[in-house]
Amino acid sequence: MDKNSVVLISGCSSGIGLALAREFASRGCKVFATARKLSVIENLKKEGMDIAALDVTDQKSIDACVAEVMAKAGKIDVLVNNAGYALMGPVIDLSMDDLRLQFETNVIGLIALTKACAPHMIKQRSGVIVNIASVSGVCATPFAGAYCGTKAAVNLLSDSLRMELAPFDISVITVQPGAIKSSFGDAAAQKIGQYDKSVYAPIAGYIKARAAASQKNPTSAEEFSKMLVDKLSRPKIPKLIRIGNESVRLPLLTKLPVDMLDNMMSKVFGLNILKQK
Repeated sequence: MDKNSVVLISGCSSGIGLALAREFASRGCKVFATARKLSVIENLKKEGMDIAALDVTDQKSIDACVAEVMAKAGKIDVLVNNAGYALMGPVIDLSMDDLRLQFETNVIGLIALTKACAPHMIKQRSGVIVNIASVSGVCATPFAGAYCGTKAAVNLLSDSLRMELAPFDISVITVQPGAIKSSFGDAAAQKIGQYDKSVYAPIAGYIKARAAASQKNPTSAEEFSKMLVDKLSRPKIPKLIRIGNESVRLPLLTKLPVDMLDNMMSKVFGLNILKQK
């Protein structure tokens, strides 16, 4: 990746996506920042970026966005699949509609946007696809099963894509952030349902605490973005990148015996309280 690269980033309304857009732009890249609502990112035009509407759950929106980038820039050197959100709550309490939207946004949307960009990268015989996964896709926690499931899917889909696109000189990079400062926790908390009638009602506080867990001593989105773009600028880009608080420790927990890990998570998230009721 060089300073003249054309970079398309999904989910730039806040957090990692917004910080990445600014970081790439600061290095001279031609950045196409996207969001579902253009009004949210309108100010980025004053910072020298192009903006485009993009809803990764809408194929027409995806096609229109990619066509716009190609019309204006003629190529796509870097695709950053960042759009996504966290659905929190016990798996059996989640509605099927909410579950479907979680996977539609975090997994299917990522693949749909990749499918739209890949033919252009194949034609130019170059490109970098950066998939923002999560350490939550490596180490699952209670009350985040849907989110962890989508990020686990992104991790493995990225592995397959990396091998499948390598013959065309396209690199697929899996990024597994740890705790990054953003409105991520607030957004997740807003989506938590009421648990007064749930079997998990006695530990509703723990469920809400899980939504905010990523904002405990987080790495700033700006620091994360600088470190990530530094790594993406190397002649040989690491295939797996972990950045941010807890990005090293959480994956290591999966090396523990399963029963030990389950017992530890049960205490941390209050599930042991239910056994005593």
